[in-house]
Amino acid sequence: MEEFRRAYARLCAAGGAAPQEAVLRRLRELGGAPGRGRLDLAAQSLSLETCGALGRLLPGAAPFAEVALGDCGLSEEGVKLLLHGLCSNTTVKSLDLKGNNLRTVGAEALGKLLRQNKSIRSLILEWNSLGVWEEGFSFFCQGLGANNFLQRLDLRNNQINHQGAGELAMALKQNTSLQELDLRWNNIGLLGGRALLNCLHSNKTLKRLELAGNNVPSDILKAVEQATDHNQDRQTILRETQNRAHILSKEVLSLKDEKTKQFLDLMDTIDKQREEIARSGRLQMTEAALALSEQKVHNLGELLNATKQEQTSMAERHFTELQQQKQEGADQEGKLLRDLSAASEKNLLLRNQVDELEKKCKVQQDQLFQVKQDLTNTTAELKLRAVQAEERLEMEKRRFKQSLEDVESLRLKEVDHMTQHIEASERSMQDRIQRLEAIRMALEEELSQVKAAALTERGQAEEELLKARNQARLEEQQRLEHLEEKLRLMTESRDEAQNCCLKQKQMVAEAQAKANQLSLHAEGLRRRLEELQQDLNSKEEEKVTEVNKVKVELQEQIGHLQAERTVQGGLREKIAALERQLKAISSNHREALLDKEGEISMLLEKLRMKEADISRMREEEAQRASFLQNAIMAYVQGSPLGTHSSRK
Repeated sequence: MEEFRRAYARLCAAGGAAPQEAVLRRLRELGGAPGRGRLDLAAQSLSLETCGALGRLLPGAAPFAEVALGDCGLSEEGVKLLLHGLCSNTTVKSLDLKGNNLRTVGAEALGKLLRQNKSIRSLILEWNSLGVWEEGFSFFCQGLGANNFLQRLDLRNNQINHQGAGELAMALKQNTSLQELDLRWNNIGLLGGRALLNCLHSNKTLKRLELAGNNVPSDILKAVEQATDHNQDRQTILRETQNRAHILSKEVLSLKDEKTKQFLDLMDTIDKQREEIARSGRLQMTEAALALSEQKVHNLGELLNATKQEQTSMAERHFTELQQQKQEGADQEGKLLRDLSAASEKNLLLRNQVDELEKKCKVQQDQLFQVKQDLTNTTAELKLRAVQAEERLEMEKRRFKQSLEDVESLRLKEVDHMTQHIEASERSMQDRIQRLEAIRMALEEELSQVKAAALTERGQAEEELLKARNQARLEEQQRLEHLEEKLRLMTESRDEAQNCCLKQKQMVAEAQAKANQLSLHAEGLRRRLEELQQDLNSKEEEKVTEVNKVKVELQEQIGHLQAERTVQGGLREKIAALERQLKAISSNHREALLDKEGEISMLLEKLRMKEADISRMREEEAQRASFLQNAIMAYVQGSPLGTHSSRK
């Protein structure tokens, strides 16, 4: 890490710019094992010189695995320099470019990065404007379609519309590595959602696709979720099959080792048994040995099956050997090319010598003829060597082609086997999906039946509740009518009592009139009545007191009746309040009805008591009236005037 920091400072100084202190401090704070650290330059304003220096240091192996450049305000040229350096990087696994307002140049640089880089697994591009620039975003999508290493992509808040979503869908149809894609808070809409849903029919690796905040209908969101869940289940099944295949291969190897051990033990036992048979020569031992040999033959058959499996592994080894032979053929071709280049250089030297000999041809013609013969001989030898090299090359090519054809046939067989296995797994998955769909349909039908039953039960309960309410209202109305009838009867009885009182008053008035007549008639006989005047006065006073008492009692009865009328009015108000409470607390109508029935029973008891009191008062008034009438008649009959009139 210290070397990286020094190299950064050196490159900045070579470019004529001072290194940024924030970058040096972050590089100094960076720790951890090489290739596992995190270069965090988030929220740091990086200059163009810093971007250029970092872009020149990033190719190859960097001492960190994560690069965070969020909210750095990077320029277009700075982003281009940094991403150009990351194109050939082999250690960075995660890149964060959040909130840098990337435009066309940045999108094109990202597309180039996705085409060339083979190490980045996570790319965060949140809060940029990639969707605004259609050409740059299409270039970015093309890079994404060509990439087979990226697993997580974050494109939140990038103003991606339905056309950008269509470009992404085309890229996802080609991509075979992306597992998580976050497209929240864009402008994808209905058409973009449909395009992404259609691409999931061919993409089998995407396990998570976030589309919240895009005005995508809920049915499309549910379909996307089902497709991603299906992909996730498929990948889990593939992973399980791979793990099972790995475990089975291990078990096969262990079984091979065990079989070899068993074979060696078997051979040892066979040798021992042979020695024992040779020493003893008994028939029983030979029969046992034959049985053991048959068992061993069976075991050897199993071992032959195991050796057949080993032959498949030997075929793989042969493939590796063919690759090595290919490499050796390439080396031989290089050697031949070097020989040819040496021969060409020799020809050039000979031509130079010929030129020199031509200058000296007059002097050295014999030597020139000899040199020409040597030249022809050497050229013939070179041609012969070239022909032999070509023949060897052709033989090597034929061998290599044959080996390639064998390897290709093995590969095709393996591919057919794998495709058959994958097709079988897909058929099983489709069967499982169909079974699950059938179960889901059955559950939906059952749920609809339960809902229908619940609705019918609810309707029946509401009807019963309405019937109970109507019945309670009818009963309440009937009781109110009964109470009104009783009140009417009580008012009639009160009117009758008042009429009786009026009749009694009339009778008293008639009695007074008779008394006045008698007093007028008795004026002529006053002398005779003077002796009895005091008795008459006392009797009159008693009569007046009794009449006053009767009047007071009648007034008290009238007051009681009026109080009972006010009580009945209060009862009517209570009944109205109870009706309002009945409407307000419909859920507790039964208890309220019970309470009201108790109150009504109490009121009925009170009414019965009042009616008994009124009947008793009527009887008492009738008795008093009869007593009064009898007293008056007795008084009238007991007076001297009465005796005189009776005598007459």
